[in-house]
Amino acid sequence: MSALAQLREQKESVGFKRVLVATDFSAVSERALAYALPIVRRFGSLVSIVNVIPPETRDMIIWGPLPRELDRQRLEAEQEMARLAAEASIKDVNPHMLLAQGPVWDVLSSIIQREDTDLLVLGTRGRGGLKKLALGSVAEEALRRATCPVLTIGPSVPLPDPEKSGFKTILFATDFGPASTRAFPYALSLAEECHAKLILLHMLPPMPLAVIGPGAYCPGVFVAGDLADWQSTMNQESVRKLGELVPAGAKLMSQPEIVVGKDFLPEGILGTAATHNADLIVMGANRVASARLAAHVPWALTHDVICEARCPVLTVAG
Repeated sequence: MSALAQLREQKESVGFKRVLVATDFSAVSERALAYALPIVRRFGSLVSIVNVIPPETRDMIIWGPLPRELDRQRLEAEQEMARLAAEASIKDVNPHMLLAQGPVWDVLSSIIQREDTDLLVLGTRGRGGLKKLALGSVAEEALRRATCPVLTIGPSVPLPDPEKSGFKTILFATDFGPASTRAFPYALSLAEECHAKLILLHMLPPMPLAVIGPGAYCPGVFVAGDLADWQSTMNQESVRKLGELVPAGAKLMSQPEIVVGKDFLPEGILGTAATHNADLIVMGANRVASARLAAHVPWALTHDVICEARCPVLTVAG
């Protein structure tokens, strides 16, 4: 199957019929819900809001579960869920409120599979590559392992503007890899649905060592000329590839803007998003052997972008 045919097939299957919002009742989780609701309304999605109580480790042995009236953690969660369910802002979407107990990612993964979830939404509160996300290692696992796209609202993202209806500018950042290929149909569909400006971005590394080779030991003018040739060739190739992403029948409000940057990846993506006032960043999240390890590598691209972005980030694992 050609790349274009594969893209068209993926495009036809894109949709947000079932949305799952994970909450720990924190301010960042409330912000995540605020971003999820316009998507739910626009796509007419069925929405579930879930809080997962992690298993407790106790110093003493208890035979069987605690009596309900003594399980303080569950009672508090039930009160918070009741408060959330009573909020007027979510009444119109008729959410399915779920309260579960167990290993958090295991429970979320089970719900995603059982309900055939199309989108997982969660918030983060950590800053920097070494900080945990709001749901701890669970969110880190979700970014890499979820079988559906994940919309993450980071610590720098403000509350959505009530005057705005949907996303107005969407930035799609690609490395042309498998995860990016899976992510692009979502960027395109959202841009069409929200009548948003679509920006296509590919970042070139500032200085490829493989190209410099023996020039590293030669006069600077040789290295500069070699690098300039490489950048010019790669820039043209990137522009061509970006231009070929959008199928002829796409129903966009305007021609996508093509941007080829020359910077380190997180800084380049974040800088481009800031320059164009992006309302959403869409990107692939490449699978690795250990999701937890990947999230704690200081240069882990997806994690750094989410922690610093001023807008939500939609990731698709691949």
